[in-house]
Order: sequence, then structure tokens, then C-alpha cells
Amino acid sequence: MKRVLVTCPPMLRLMDRFRDRFDQAKVEVVTPDVVQVLSEEELIKQLPHFDGWIAGDDPASRRVLSAGVEGRFRHLVKWGVGTDNVDYPACRDLGISVTNTPGVFGREVADIAMNYVSGLARETFLIDREIRLNNAWPKPSGISLAGKTVALVGLGDIGRQTAKRLLAAEMRIIGYDPAAPFDAVVGGERAMWPDRVGEADFIVFTCPLNDSTRGMFNAELLPALKRGVRIVNVGRGPLIATSALIGGLRSNIVHSAALDVFEDEPLPPNSELRDFNRCIFGSHNASNTTDAVERVSHTAIDLMFSYLEIGRA
Repeated sequence: MKRVLVTCPPMLRLMDRFRDRFDQAKVEVVTPDVVQVLSEEELIKQLPHFDGWIAGDDPASRRVLSAGVEGRFRHLVKWGVGTDNVDYPACRDLGISVTNTPGVFGREVADIAMNYVSGLARETFLIDREIRLNNAWPKPSGISLAGKTVALVGLGDIGRQTAKRLLAAEMRIIGYDPAAPFDAVVGGERAMWPDRVGEADFIVFTCPLNDSTRGMFNAELLPALKRGVRIVNVGRGPLIATSALIGGLRSNIVHSAALDVFEDEPLPPNSELRDFNRCIFGSHNASNTTDAVERVSHTAIDLMFSYLEIGRA
């Protein structure tokens, strides 16, 4: 019997909807408890005992993959869009079939990005916390969205969907993405990062993590920013150097930040980011709707079954 390991938390939480497919295909599926990711050591112990792996953001490193192929492991499906955790050259060298599920969460993540933009503008999350926790009745003066400028970093599926929502709010967009076609955002302008970043009232990161984007928000960028800029990150945590963001918040160059992702996840209990009560924190959960998770999980199962040469059940 073929064996498949599933470690993607959103898919795991809905596994009762998918078990019949594995049962009908006579594939044993194993679903460990996962908060965010399994460690390399945990994966090295487990992966050799499986033919396939539907992974979340777990470290699919050369070390892990090499251990896997010493056993029966041969096929990897990365659940979702981001692939920065997967060593593709190692997959090629080791003869591992590998793919992801691209272009599947643009609308869902864009909804959260827009929610964060409006939440930072009007401080709605702060108001909620103060009422709930301190029996307060705060009335902070926010800022209007219409006419404000957004530096939108990343013009892939998520970025383009976010742009539609920003434009509907009558915001001005400067888009950054050297790989995107010039007309990727109809109604927006284009620039090369970090040109014109000083015009931005908001900076919204939707891009993938790679060598050119890692740490693109850093201490050297701070002097170029408009005072009071608001930062949103629904891409990958290491796009932003945490120390630089903390410096920007402490100096009031950065008004506030909304982060669905962090350099270290989960956010450590002693993180200095927790000192800034106007900030909004997510749990790397922007894509997680029941509708999207079910859709993408079926796609991931289809891809895995094709690798295992199993017809759709």
C-alpha cells in the first residue's frame, strides 16, 4: 500500500473531508499534529517511511529530502503557492517529483491585505482590543483611504487581486515587480524598488521570498520613507527585517504594521513587536478559508495521485 504524509495545517484541519479519497484509492494517509511546521529532525525520522508528502511550509531541505530517498520517499507536492521552503535543485538531483499549487489563493490573501490596510487606517483592531480588555471607549482619528498612495510590492496573482481592491477604495498604486508585465495593474503606476517609496502612505508586500526580496525592508530604507507610513505584509516574513521594522516603529517613521507573516513563526513571546499596540498580527493564515482549503487540497491530492499513478477516485 502506498503511504502519504500530510503536514499542511489548513489541510489537516479539514482532513475528514478528504479521507474517503485516500481510502478509495487504497492509500494510507498519515496526519501528525502540526502547529506551523515539522522540524528537520522530525521529518528525517518520518519521511523515509512514505512514498509521497503533501507539505506545508515545512523545511523540505536537501538534508530532509536526502533522508527521505534513503527509504521509499519519491514524490513531493507543496500545498499552496510559496515554494521558498523547498530545495528544488535537491529534488532534481535526488530524482524527486515535485510541484506546488500556484495561483490558488489570490482573492483570499488579497481580502486580508485589504482588511489590514483599512484596519491600520482606522485603527479598528486597537479599538476592539481597548473595549474588550480595558473597558475603554476610544475614538482615534484615522485616515481616509481615498487619495492615499500604496507601494504594492509584488504583482503576481495576489498582488493583482490586491490592486483591484485598493483601486476600488480610490487609492493610488505604485507597483513593484520586475517580472510582471507593464500592464499588470491597470490604473496603477510602476517603479523599480525602492524608487519613489517615499511617496507611499502604505507599503503592501505580496511578493514571494527569494534572494532578491529577502530583507528588502531594512534599516537602510528607513530614511527614505514618508513619516507615518503603514506597513502590510501578506507575503513572507523575511521580506522584512524585524529589527528594521522595530526601529521604524520606535522612531515613529512607521505608524503601524499589519503582519500575517514573521521572520520567526510563531511570533516569539518576547518579541519586541508586541510592544506596539497599534500593530495587527496574523498567524500566517491569510489564505485559510474553508472554500479555498478544500479546493486546493483536492488539487494537491490529484497531483499526488498522478505521481503515484493512481486514477482519480
